[in-house]
Amino acid sequence: MRFNEKELVSLSRQPSEMAAELGMRGPKKGDVVKKRLVKLVVNFLFYFRTDEEEPIGALLLEQCRVEREDSQTFSIAFLDEAERKYLFECDSEEQCGEWVDSIIKASYEFMRKNLIFYRTEIHRLTGKDPLEQYGISDETRFQVSNGLQLMSPWVKYVA
Repeated sequence: MRFNEKELVSLSRQPSEMAAELGMRGPKKGDVVKKRLVKLVVNFLFYFRTDEEEPIGALLLEQCRVEREDSQTFSIAFLDEAERKYLFECDSEEQCGEWVDSIIKASYEFMRKNLIFYRTEIHRLTGKDPLEQYGISDETRFQVSNGLQLMSPWVKYVA
C-alpha cells in the first residue's frame, strides 16, 4: 500500500477516538512486549514510543481480525497474513473490551455496513431513499451486494 508519510504524521496528531499506554508486542518472532502510546484515529492505530511525538508505526484497520486473547489482552491479525499478530496488553478487562469494540467499529467496512443497514431501515419505514438527496444512491459502494446478509450494526463481526 502506498502512503504519504507527512500526511500520516499529520493524521496521527489529530484528536483520537481512544488513546492509552498499552503493552505492545510486534508480529516478528522474538519481539517482546514494550510500553507504547497507542492512538486510534479514524481507521488507523498509531503507536508511539512513550517519550516521542512522531509515531513509530501505524496499522490500517482494514481486512483484519481483532480478538481477545485473554481478559486483558487482545490481538490484531491481518487476513492476508493471519500468522502475524500484534498483541496489546491493557490495564483492565474493561479497557480491553473498550479497545476491541472501538477498533472493530473503526473499519471502513463496519461503517459501510452501518450505512447500508440504516439506509435500508429508513427506506423501509419512509419509502424514500435517504441517499437520493445527495445524488449518491446509485453508487455501488452503498449497495447491498449479493449474499450479504443485513444485520444490525451492533452485532460484532470481524473488522
